[in-house]
Amino acid sequence: MVFNVRETNRVVRTDFPRKVKEIKHIWIPMSDGTRLSARIWLPEDAEQNPVPAILEYIPYRKDDFTALRDSLRHPYFAGHGYASIRVDLRGSGDSEGIMYDEYLKQEQDDALEVLTWISEQPWFTGGIGMIGKSWGGFNGLQVAARRHPHLKAIVTLCSTDDRYEDDVHYKGGAMLASDMLWWASTMFVYNARPADPEIVGESWKANWLERLEKTPPFVEEWVRHQRRDDYWKHGSVCENYDDIDIPVFAVGGWADGYTNAIPRLLKGLKGPRKGLIGPWAHEYPEMAVPGPQIGFLQECLRWYDHWLKGIDTGIMEEPMLRAWMQDSVPPQTDYFVRPGYWVAEEQWPPSSINNKKYYLNGSSLTTEPKKSGAIQVESVQQHGLHAGVFCPFGQPGDLPGDQRNENGYAVIFESQPAEEKVPILGHPKFTVECSSDQPNALLTVRLNDVAPDGSSTRVTWGMLNLTHRNSHEFPEELEVGKKYEITVEMNAIGHVLSPGHRWQLAISPTYWPHAWPSPKPVTLSVYPSEKTYLTLPIRADREIDMTLKPFDQPETAPVLEKDILREAKRTREIKHDVISNVWILDDFSDEGARKLHINGIEYGSTNRNIFSIEEGEPLSAKVQCDWTLTVGRGEWQTSLETHSVMTADEKNFYLMNKLIAYEGDEEVFNKTWEIEIPRDHM
Repeated sequence: MVFNVRETNRVVRTDFPRKVKEIKHIWIPMSDGTRLSARIWLPEDAEQNPVPAILEYIPYRKDDFTALRDSLRHPYFAGHGYASIRVDLRGSGDSEGIMYDEYLKQEQDDALEVLTWISEQPWFTGGIGMIGKSWGGFNGLQVAARRHPHLKAIVTLCSTDDRYEDDVHYKGGAMLASDMLWWASTMFVYNARPADPEIVGESWKANWLERLEKTPPFVEEWVRHQRRDDYWKHGSVCENYDDIDIPVFAVGGWADGYTNAIPRLLKGLKGPRKGLIGPWAHEYPEMAVPGPQIGFLQECLRWYDHWLKGIDTGIMEEPMLRAWMQDSVPPQTDYFVRPGYWVAEEQWPPSSINNKKYYLNGSSLTTEPKKSGAIQVESVQQHGLHAGVFCPFGQPGDLPGDQRNENGYAVIFESQPAEEKVPILGHPKFTVECSSDQPNALLTVRLNDVAPDGSSTRVTWGMLNLTHRNSHEFPEELEVGKKYEITVEMNAIGHVLSPGHRWQLAISPTYWPHAWPSPKPVTLSVYPSEKTYLTLPIRADREIDMTLKPFDQPETAPVLEKDILREAKRTREIKHDVISNVWILDDFSDEGARKLHINGIEYGSTNRNIFSIEEGEPLSAKVQCDWTLTVGRGEWQTSLETHSVMTADEKNFYLMNKLIAYEGDEEVFNKTWEIEIPRDHM
C-alpha cells in the first residue's frame, strides 16, 4: 500500500468560495461506548450557513499515514461549501476498539451511527455523500446498501461489488498468491500501530498492547474461506443491487486491479449511476499515473452539487460511461502517460459492441474454425514472473514487462497484422474445449498486442480454477481426460490495436505468483474446433465521442508541509539459480520517512515481498512478506516488525505471522501465530 504518488501538473487552489476552518480532532461516540476519531474541514460560517457533508471512512490513520493525501481533497470540498469529514475506523488510528477483519457488519453499523451523528450537527443541512478509494470505495457501496436516510449519493473509486471474485484474495476461483498474504501482512502491521498520546492521553500504551494482542492476522480467515460462501457474500453488493437506491458514481482505471466492478455496477444498479474509467492505477484521477490526469475533484463537485445541493450541473445529462481508449504502446513496467482518447456510452452493456471471434489454427488466430489434433499446454511454474503487480499503485515497476519474457513458458497464437486500427471495449473472452490430466487444474489467459518489431505488450488477462468451472460456491474436481467446454473472461479493457500490430493469445495452466499453483504439474489438452475461440468486443468509433466536453485541469488544495527524513525507493528483481532451478521475485519498497509540520509526527516503513518457486515443483511455492514501520514524535517513538510466510503441501496451506513491537529500544510485544488450513479445490 503506497500513498507516494509522483507529482503531476495540477493547479493548487487556495482561493475557495468559502473560507475553511479545520477541527483537527473530534470524538464521535458509538452506542456501545466506543469512540471514533475524526477530523473535519468545513466553511468558517457553517453554523450560520449550514452545509451538506461528505464522509470518508477508512482505517489508514488520518493524523499521519493519509494526512498528506487528505489535505489535497477535504479542504477543497470544504472550500466549495461542504463539511468534509475523515473518520478512522474502529480499531485504527486514534479510534478506540479492535479491528477483527475487513468489512465486518460492525464497520457498517458504526458508519450508520456516524451518518446519524453528522445529521445532528449544527453546521449540517441537506444530505450526506460518501467518497472513498479502495477500502473507502468498498464500504461506500456497502453502507449505501444499508439505506441510511441521510446518505444521498456516493463516489466509489477502485472498489468492488464482489468480494470473492474481484478483491485481492481470489480471482476466477484461484487463490491470489501475489496479494493474499501481502495485503494481509500490510494490514497486520498497519493495525499494530499505536494511537497518538496527544489525542488519547496516558491510556495510549494500554490500548496499544490490547490492540497488539487482540487484532488477528486477517489472512487466516481469508484462507479458511476458499470458496464463495456466506463470508464473501457479506459486503458483496452484487448479491442484490436493488439494496442500493441512491446515485452511484463508480470510478477506476485500466491499470487498477478493480476495474471490472464498474461495468457490473452500471449494468446491475437500477438508480442513477455514472462510470468513469481512465488509464490510471489505484489512485485518485487528479494524481494517478499513467496519465492523463483530469480535474476529478471538479467532477466530484458537479456530482455532489447535483445530488446534495439540488444544483443542475449537467452531469446527469452526460453519457453513463466515459472511458479512455488506450493506444498501442511499447511494453514498459511504468508509464507516466498512456496515449489514447476518451469515448462515451449511454448504457452498459453498450449497443455499439460487435463481438468478433478468432479460432485456433496451428499457431495462428484466424476468423474461420479449423478442427485439428489436441494441443498440449504444460505447466511451467515460473510463468507469470513478468506479470507486474496484481493491483498497481503507480510505482515504477508495477506494470507487466515485455511479454516475450513470458511467452516461451506458454502456448501462443497470433493473428494476422491489422490493416486498420481495431478498438476493443469490454471483456475479451476465451472459450475452449479442453481436458486435463489432473483433477485440479488452472487455466490462465493473456491477450497481448504485438508490434511489428516483435515486442509484446499485455493488454488484459484472466484465469479460472477449473474446479470452479460451474460454481465458485460448489467446486467440483475434473474428471481426468474428459472434455469440458470452459470460458475464461478476461479483465475489462479499452484498447486500440494499431495497424500492422497483431493480437496474441497466450494460454497456460500456471501464472505465478498471481495464482497459487495447482498441487501437481498439469497438462491441459486444448482441442481446436468451432468450440474453441477468442472473442473480442469490437467498438466502432461513434459521433458521441467527438462531442465530449474535455475534463478540467486537475486541481487540489495545498498539500501539508513536511520534512523528508528518508527518500523512498523501489527495486523489483527476478533471480534464477540455474543449479537449483529456483526462481525468485524479490520486490522491495522503502516508502521513505517523513515528519509532518502540522503535528510533529514522524512515520516511515519498508516492505519486502519474496515469491519463490522451483521449476517443475508446484509444492515449492512460498511467499514471504516482511515489514518494518515506525511512528513517533520527539521522545515518544514506536516501531514494528512483522514476518509473514505462506507455503503449502498437497493437502494443506501453512501460515506463519510474527509481530514484534518496540517502544524506543525496548521490546514490548512478541507473538507468533501459526496455523494449517486444508486446501479446498485449490
